Formats: sequence, structure tokens, C-alpha cells
Amino acid sequence: MNLDVKICGLKTDEAVAAALDEDASHIGFIFFPKSPRNIDPAMAGRLRQAAKGRAKAVAVTVNADDAALDAIVAAMQPDMLQLHGDESPERVAGIKQRYGLPVLKALSVRERRDLDAIAAYIGIADQFLFDAKPPKGSDLPGGNGIAFDWTILSGLDASIDYMLSGGLNVGNIAEALKATNARGIDISSGVESAPGVKDVSLIREFFRVVRAAKSADAA
Repeated sequence: MNLDVKICGLKTDEAVAAALDEDASHIGFIFFPKSPRNIDPAMAGRLRQAAKGRAKAVAVTVNADDAALDAIVAAMQPDMLQLHGDESPERVAGIKQRYGLPVLKALSVRERRDLDAIAAYIGIADQFLFDAKPPKGSDLPGGNGIAFDWTILSGLDASIDYMLSGGLNVGNIAEALKATNARGIDISSGVESAPGVKDVSLIREFFRVVRAAKSADAA
């Protein structure tokens, strides 16, 4: 099985180039003013050009209204939309119909019962992203650098296509892959030297560790 790897929260040519050079399957741009990874739609549109034919460019939003999404889609021309807020199944369906783009629906997870939310989105969301619930007081729904208990995913129906996110880094990604059946992984703060500042060397090291873990698993 091929493993998708999404590097999220990109803001510079250097970081985009590093992700693409390492064969990232997805690159993500965050449109959320409270995030240190927030980016202007026009800048994202320029940066995503390098990914054409190489990786899927993902626009990440949090409870965005139609006007905001219209501006993002027009300027960036994303391949996918990631909805990282409290968007209802009806809202997800409406967004898919409006833009004709696949949707990656993020769900916040802390305990097994949080996975019950999946059912309402089956047949609507094209893929799921499971992220750790933010700590109390955080303004960010994701990118907080914390992980959740991956073992709660062990009983998940194998037909559920999801990306694993939340606190992943070079030190724990091998364990995360071994503990889950994730078809994709998403990392942002784990390859940063400071909030919102991607570290090219950490991006490259992360891919090295992922490849080593995949090779060990295949042996």
C-alpha cells in the first residue's frame, strides 16, 4: 500500500520545494487568521503552482463561509478542500456541490467515542483526517503538536479512508504507522523550528524516517 504524506501549513518556496523533492503526495495551505501558518490566498496560489502534476494542493479552512471559500478557490485553485472546523454533513455536502472538489473532513479525537462522528459523514466526505482535540484554551483546531491515543483506531472499519494527524514528528512516526492502518499521514508543527516556520532539514528527516519505517514493515 502506498502511503500518502501531506506536509501542511506551508508558506515559503523553500518549504514547498523540500516537500515536493521528497515526493509528498499532498501540500497544504492554511487559511485561518489565528494560525501562525495562515497564508494569503494569492500567495498560496503562487506557491501551489510548483505542485501541479506532482502533488495535490489542499486548501485548509475552519468554518469558512461561502465568500471566503470563493476567494480561496478562485485564487489558489486547490485540488482538495480540507474542512477543519465544525462543518456539519449538510455543510460539507453543500461545499462539495458548490466547488466540485473532493473534501477531506477533519475530526477531533481524544477517545474512542469521538469516532462515532464518522458515521454522519460517510458517503459525503471523500476522506477523513483524525487530529488530536486541541488543549483547553487553544485557539487552533489543529497544529498544536499533540497526539492522541492511536490504539483507539484499532477497531475502525478498514473501509474508512483516513489521514493520521496530531503531534507527529520524526521521533514517533514509526510507532504511529505501526499502531494504525492509516493510508495517509499529515504533519505540520512536527517539521517546524518555530510556530509557522518550516524547517527544510526536518522535512527531509521526516521523510527519511517514514521510508525506513515502511521498509522495515515490508521486510
